Amino acid sequence: MTGRLTAARVHWTVLALLVGACLVTSLTRTLVETAGGRTTAVTELIRWLSLFTVGSNVLVLIAATSLALEPLRSGRLWRVLLLDALLAITVTGLVFSVLLAPTVDPSGVTVWTNLVLHYLSPLAMVVGWLVFGPRPRITGGTVAWAMLYPVAWIGWTMVHGAESRWYPYFFLNARDLGLAVALRNTAGVVLLALAFLLVYWAADRWLPATPGRRRERDEVPAAG
Repeated sequence: MTGRLTAARVHWTVLALLVGACLVTSLTRTLVETAGGRTTAVTELIRWLSLFTVGSNVLVLIAATSLALEPLRSGRLWRVLLLDALLAITVTGLVFSVLLAPTVDPSGVTVWTNLVLHYLSPLAMVVGWLVFGPRPRITGGTVAWAMLYPVAWIGWTMVHGAESRWYPYFFLNARDLGLAVALRNTAGVVLLALAFLLVYWAADRWLPATPGRRRERDEVPAAG
């Protein structure tokens, strides 16, 4: 059991360090590009934070860091965070591989950040959860609360896009595609998110429970 916990801590620590380094590198590069005067640093920061890739990897960073400290962690709010990290990074990896990868040609340091944030992070997060858990952690209530993140992100994307005329991804661009097509694509994203949430809920119930001491499902931690 001690060996398993040690392996889990190593896995989550390495993932957190890699994702954290890539997020810092990506943000730094984004802000440096404003030196040319194309946009302001504030505008570029808002756009960077509006990327689903960034949000999903921030969730992975938080989840991986907490699991590196306590591989058997639980708690109501934390279970929602873990499920959102699994959901968001899975959608990130899938959508990027299928829709976005053919449209980008990374060079220099972006080759590294692209590899980690779009490929390694999704793979390591999902495989890490499958191997190390912790399970069981997902309930119907967890699934319902976890849906708030993708819905809130879509809401922000549409409102911010209508105001700024900037959209992070072409398939949600109401300015170029028209509102009806953008909303249709948005509905597809919501359904995809719900499908993955249900898949992870089922896997959490069917896969073996994580060995070792864990808190009860309905316990709310006194701190954290």
